[in-house]
Amino acid sequence: MNKLDTSLVTAALKDAGCVLTDSVKQADAVLINTCSVREHAEQRVISHLGRLKHIRKTRPELIVAVIGCMAQRLGAELLERHNVDLVCGPAQIPQITQLLQDARKTKQKIIAVTEKIRKNPESTALEEFESIHSAADRAVPGQAFVRVMRGCDNFCSYCIVPYVRGPEISRPPNAVIDQIKKLAQTGVKLVTLLGQRVNAYCYVAGEKTCCLADLLEMASRIDAIKWIRFVTSYPSETFFHPILRAMRDLPKVCPYLHIPAQSGADRILKAMNRRYTAAQYLHMLARAREIVPGLEIAGDFIVGFPGETDQDFDATVELVKKARYKNAFIFKYSPRPVTHAERNLADNVPVDVKKQRNIELLAVQERISGALARKFLNKRLTVLVEGLSKKPHLNRSEEPESPQLLGRTEHDWIVVFNGPEELTGSFAEVKITNTTPLTLFGQLLPQG
Repeated sequence: MNKLDTSLVTAALKDAGCVLTDSVKQADAVLINTCSVREHAEQRVISHLGRLKHIRKTRPELIVAVIGCMAQRLGAELLERHNVDLVCGPAQIPQITQLLQDARKTKQKIIAVTEKIRKNPESTALEEFESIHSAADRAVPGQAFVRVMRGCDNFCSYCIVPYVRGPEISRPPNAVIDQIKKLAQTGVKLVTLLGQRVNAYCYVAGEKTCCLADLLEMASRIDAIKWIRFVTSYPSETFFHPILRAMRDLPKVCPYLHIPAQSGADRILKAMNRRYTAAQYLHMLARAREIVPGLEIAGDFIVGFPGETDQDFDATVELVKKARYKNAFIFKYSPRPVTHAERNLADNVPVDVKKQRNIELLAVQERISGALARKFLNKRLTVLVEGLSKKPHLNRSEEPESPQLLGRTEHDWIVVFNGPEELTGSFAEVKITNTTPLTLFGQLLPQG
């Protein structure tokens, strides 16, 4: 969501005549797009603001803006305590160009956030903003995110999203499809449909209901779009089987499912307000693999949730072993303000225990990922090339004779191989020669 918002804001500012720079020394304004899902993300923002405060001692005219979820959460506190000029919540980003101009002209501090986040925000401005400024991902040529819904109604006890992003609103399917068509005209080949719980997408117009499966079918008709993904799915039977059948029957829909479990202990799942049991979750994964051959699944977990015992953690380890994820994102619990868990549950798992459980679960997942990766040895895979690898990888099978590229398969496996940089944003055929738990290494094959 934040990557998408960053792309939209960047496009809007460029359309207004601004020029993007990677150097703070050259900037007239610095915008920090923020996330409040984890405490660590907010601490990084505070560190950035500290450095900017130092820079402003010699450049007092520099405008500093904080946008996104942290802006919505802290509001005036950012203006008062961190020397910020402009605070703009997620629902107010359509105003960002005018807000920046006002901040520069008036030299006054400005705050634009939603006062009552549970009240359905006016979505017309957001919809228009998204349609006008739809833009491909600057960092990953050939790819783009498209939001299909905003907000969340789940209120998981640890999650701040409903409090900063507001209630669920599904976008009109025609608006989504028109946006994808515009992106396709710019060379985008892969679109990722976004929603806090994307499988709950449901747009009702009169007697017609459009769910995510319908949206996938509509997007598949756009010739220039070759791959379609969607994240993040919530473990629920609602629309689940139609979505899986669409994934099976529509060649463009990638066989990849990101479906967080968060815990393997029923007691903890109930405390998290996750509305399923571990057995129900595993049953959904089994049905998904039965319906979609070759499906790869990714998950999320929180370790050290309030009250989590050794037995609860052991149940999570067992679920990970049974689920056999291609990869899992594992986080140590940190209380988020205003959430039910922060207000009502004592954060009583020691930090060192959280850290140890995090390390242990990562090790379990690494062994599973390593075993799953090895099945690709000597296989030919189609890869969408993202560009130069940001850090050098040692491919044990060959010396690097050309730039090292990074791409992903339709199953979202990372593939590193040597090849010409001109392949960026296009598809390539690669033979896999080595594997690690997180990365496949390959040799570029003759194209065509």
